Amino acid sequence: MNNLTKRALTGIILVLVIAGAIIGGRYCFILLILTINLLTLYEFYNLFDNQDISPVKLAGAVLSTVVLSTVALVINGNNDWEILLINIPLIFGIFFIKLFMLSGHPFHDIGFTLLGIIYITVPMCFFIGIAFLPLLRHTYSYQIPLGYFFVLWANDTGAYLIGKTIGRHKLFYRISPNKTWEGSIGGAIFAFITVFLGSLFLTSLNTGEWILLATIVIVTGTFGDLVKSMMKRSLNLKDSGSILPGHGGMLDRFDSLLGSAPFAFCYLILLGYA
Repeated sequence: MNNLTKRALTGIILVLVIAGAIIGGRYCFILLILTINLLTLYEFYNLFDNQDISPVKLAGAVLSTVVLSTVALVINGNNDWEILLINIPLIFGIFFIKLFMLSGHPFHDIGFTLLGIIYITVPMCFFIGIAFLPLLRHTYSYQIPLGYFFVLWANDTGAYLIGKTIGRHKLFYRISPNKTWEGSIGGAIFAFITVFLGSLFLTSLNTGEWILLATIVIVTGTFGDLVKSMMKRSLNLKDSGSILPGHGGMLDRFDSLLGSAPFAFCYLILLGYA
């Protein structure tokens, strides 16, 4: 089975699983995001686990899960905001744990443990928030998260196909030698066509609002992709993992979401979905 076939099959399965979980309701959606978050965080910690750095994986996973869960509980209306305070002792607990662990570089370990939370879990919190706008109503809507993923998928597919076919001019050669301007433009065109058609059925936003949201996702998602490429290049890696055949790792698949979710959330808030 060649790489293109693997990529297509994996992509179809991902689309079915993610779309099904989003449409399945608030708890399926939250479980989906918790799963993506933990798998991505585990991959991140493994990338930086070497003789000089050893992230506190279990404590980081616990903190990440509690952060995401407490944010979800508040947004869903199950608890008041005070439950978020439980995260403060958990953060300092990582420092406490390192006091009793042998390590040549304890603050490097702590730093990369917390960096995983900032880089992965915080954007995931924003993405959960997108599904519950306006936040004070505590109501879940699948439309914006589903349309959001369609934009990401269309952009990625278009960039891959057009880049492989006619890509010549490098987008950011020092960081990502394989990305081209042609691929990026092709991905954007695919995404705009998809969001235009999707806006006919997903009516939470009008067509103009969807197009502007897609623009933000495309631009900031590309930024997220380049940040991940910078990370891989610093580690001399081609892929962040191998859990997704044809796509690489979880970071390879969800980097655009991590880069774009906070900006998309801010846009929607400014649009009036407070």
